[in-house]
Amino acid sequence: MRYLDEYRDPVLARRLITEIRAAATREWSIMEVCGGQTHTIVRQGIDELVPVRMVHGPGCPVCVTPLEVIDRALAIAARPEVIFTSFGDMLRVPGSVTDLLSAKARGADVRVVYSPLDAVRLARRNPGREVVFFAVGFETTAPANAMAVLKAAEEGLANFSMLVSHVLVPPAIAAIMESATVDAFLAAGHVCAVMGWTEYEPLAEKYRVPIVVTGFEPLDLLEGILMAVRQLEEGRFAVENQYARAVRRTGNPAAQGAMRRAFSVSDQTWRGIGPIPASGLVLAPAFASFDAAVRFGALGVTAVEDPACIAGEILRGTRTPLQCAAYGTRCTPRRPLGAPMVSSEGTCAAYFNAGREPQP
Repeated sequence: MRYLDEYRDPVLARRLITEIRAAATREWSIMEVCGGQTHTIVRQGIDELVPVRMVHGPGCPVCVTPLEVIDRALAIAARPEVIFTSFGDMLRVPGSVTDLLSAKARGADVRVVYSPLDAVRLARRNPGREVVFFAVGFETTAPANAMAVLKAAEEGLANFSMLVSHVLVPPAIAAIMESATVDAFLAAGHVCAVMGWTEYEPLAEKYRVPIVVTGFEPLDLLEGILMAVRQLEEGRFAVENQYARAVRRTGNPAAQGAMRRAFSVSDQTWRGIGPIPASGLVLAPAFASFDAAVRFGALGVTAVEDPACIAGEILRGTRTPLQCAAYGTRCTPRRPLGAPMVSSEGTCAAYFNAGREPQP
């Protein structure tokens, strides 16, 4: 296949659905760990067409960014000397009281950038201002964020810093397997394009779960589901790669090298889930001076979630958005209670945008 529309071929999709139905002898539970995959599954109705239970996992890095980190971002952005930069998907994620877009409307200098290196250029051009980049994401965005801090250090840009909230996928899968029953996982292809899949092999063996590295188009997902079902039916528990056009077992060594230089592995709190050991990245000691939370005294900021929001249960896959009393009423994309309703990769947004409604 050479073109995107070939990965959406309805004839091939029906053939794969038929094969999944023929292969599955029971309703297996398969969790996708990527918000982009969730949106494709819900938008295309894949979860309603296959005889397995699709469980939506914590695959949205915006959604799992802790509430107190959002509040730290707001506190830093409010400072008059700061130019606060972020990707656009973070601007409407609610903190305890407000969000970055509202802070911008009130006069904070909040700017959308399309690369962390844009923030480095801003720091170079504005030596009299403090430029902060909001570094959020899974392993997918970590190499570019690493390059930004490495570049800033190389140029001696003392007015550049980063507010870091990076999370790692394999420890989250382990945490889910310790507390929930999921029969198989679809791993995020873009994460594995960076990291490869060697980290998943011990998890498949320890928890006896198939893990299939999968792409993001309908045919990718259907083939990934079929590969997982075949493993389950045959009693196999291995890591397989559906996304062969983009992923190699060892990933991207150059990207991994940049990450190792700029970051260190740390414990991390996931919004709605709680602390997961060794599941995050922080700036390495050599780059501690670029830590915005320390520079602006924001480490003491704490926050409490809205009790009406069940985002944590949705991110763990134990409930769906349709089981939330606030879904579509108190919580909508225009007025979200939690990040999964406003993020472009959030499960609640996927359901809302697809017109999913609770059954009477």
